[in-house]
Amino acid sequence: MKPEGKNPAKELYQQLRQRSCEELWAQEVPRFDRAEEKERAARVGLVRAVGVVFSESGTDAQKQQAREWLRVLLQDPVEKIRRYAMAALPKLGAGEGDETALLELLQRAEGERERKFLGQTLEKIGGAATLEEAASLGTRAEQKIKASVARSTPTTIRLDRPLTDFAGLRIHLRGRRGLESVVQEEAQARLGKIARVAAVHPGLVILEPLKPFSLGDLYALRCCGSVAFVPGATKHTDALAPLIASPLSRRVLQTFTAGPIRYRLDFTDKGHQRGAIHQLAAEVYRLCPELLNDAREAPWAVEVHPSPEGFAVELTPRLSPDPRFAYRQQDVPAASHPPLAASMARLAWKTAPRERETIWDPFCGSGLELIECALLGGVKHIFGTDLSSEAIEITRRNLAAASLPAMPTTLHACDFRDYAQVPGLTPGALSLVISNPPLGRRVPIADLRGLIGSLFSAAVTLLKPGGRLIFANPLRSDAVVPGLKLHSRQKVDFGGFDCRLEVYTKTGE
Repeated sequence: MKPEGKNPAKELYQQLRQRSCEELWAQEVPRFDRAEEKERAARVGLVRAVGVVFSESGTDAQKQQAREWLRVLLQDPVEKIRRYAMAALPKLGAGEGDETALLELLQRAEGERERKFLGQTLEKIGGAATLEEAASLGTRAEQKIKASVARSTPTTIRLDRPLTDFAGLRIHLRGRRGLESVVQEEAQARLGKIARVAAVHPGLVILEPLKPFSLGDLYALRCCGSVAFVPGATKHTDALAPLIASPLSRRVLQTFTAGPIRYRLDFTDKGHQRGAIHQLAAEVYRLCPELLNDAREAPWAVEVHPSPEGFAVELTPRLSPDPRFAYRQQDVPAASHPPLAASMARLAWKTAPRERETIWDPFCGSGLELIECALLGGVKHIFGTDLSSEAIEITRRNLAAASLPAMPTTLHACDFRDYAQVPGLTPGALSLVISNPPLGRRVPIADLRGLIGSLFSAAVTLLKPGGRLIFANPLRSDAVVPGLKLHSRQKVDFGGFDCRLEVYTKTGE
C-alpha cells in the first residue's frame, strides 16, 4: 500500500526531469516501449518528462523525434498514457500531423474525460481544422481555439481612428498615487476641448468625453501610467459579462482595433481567480463571439476593478512599446518610470515656465528627465552626469532617438560632486536641476543623508537666482536649506514605498 499523499507518476517525473535528452531517449524510452501494459502505466511520468526536457534542451531533430513518439502514444490502449501524451505534445510545439492525430482521436474518444483533455490540448495547438469541431468541445474550448487561430492574423491598436459615439463612456487615467494634480493639469491643458475632468481619486483621474476623440489624442498625455475606457459599473458580478459585451464596449474595441479583438481578462483585487475568469470569459463569448479571451499577447486588457458602485470594467489597450516613450532604446537598473519622469518635468515647467532653459540631471541614468524636459520645449542646453559611463552612453542613445531639436548637450561620467570638471557647469549657470537620485532601496548608499546634502549644496552653487531644483527626496526632513526656498512637496508612490517629490527655488541670497 503506497503512503498517503504519494503520487508515483509525479515522483518518477521528478527523478527523470533531471536526466538529459540523450539519456531519456537511449535508456528510458526503449524501456517504456518494451514494457507490459501495467508497467507502462506505472511509468507514465516518463511521458511528461520527455515533453518538458526535450522542449527545454532538445535540438530541433530531437524535438521532432519526441513529437513522433508522443503521436504514437496517442494510439495507446491505456487511456492514462494517451492523456499524458496529449498533455506533453504542446510543450514541443505543434508539429505537422499533430492536429490531425488529435482530431482522429477525438472521433473515438472514450468518454467525456478524454474529450475534456483532448479539448485542452487542441486549445493550445488547434488550427483551422479544429475550428470545425470546436463547437462539440464546449464553449470554453471553442473560444480558446478561435483565439489561437486568430493569433495568426495581425492585430493592431489604432491610434488615429476617432470614436464618435461615446455616450455613457468614462476614461480612466491611472498613475502614481500622489501625482493626481499633475495628471489632472496636463489633461485639462491638452484635452480641454475634448474631455473634462469628472473626478479625481488616489492614483486615478476620471475624464468625461465631450467631443469625438482618437486614442492618439489620449496618448498625447505623458504623465499617466495607463489609459482605460470604462463602459460602466455594476454591483452584481452576474452583470459583468453583459457590460463587457455591451454595445458601448464593442464600439470602443471595434473603433480602436484593426484585426481580431483579443483581450486578457483579470480581476484586479481577487488574486488568482482562474475559475471565475474562465466562467466570465465563457459568458462574454456566448453574448458576443467576436470578443476572444486570450492570455497570450492580447492587444487589450479587460480588468474588473473595485469601485464605489461595486465593480467597474476597464478596457485598456496594451501597447508595447508605449508609443509615448518610444525613444527609450535602453534602460539602466532603477531608472525612472517614464510617466514619473514626465510628471517631474511638467512640475518643473509649471513652477516657472522659461525660455532657453539650462538643465542638469546629476544622476541622469537613462536620461528620461532630461528628455521629458526637452520635449516640453524652450531648452537651451542639457547637462547630464552619472557615475556609470554605460549610463552616459545609454542617455546619449535615448536622446538621439527622441528626435529633439538641435541643442548643445554635455554628458559626463563622473561623481556629481565633481561638477567643476564638467565644461559649462559653473556657478549660476543653470536654471533647472532635476533628478531622481539613488534612493538607497535597491542599491545601498553608505551615506544617503550626506549625498542629499551634497545635492542641495551643488544646486545652491550652480542655480541662478530664481532657478529651480526638483528631485525625489527619500529623506523625511523638514530642515531649511540655506539659499533654497521650498516651493512644493508631495508624497508620491515610488512603486511600493512613498517618497517626497520636492520643488525648491534659488532665493538669490
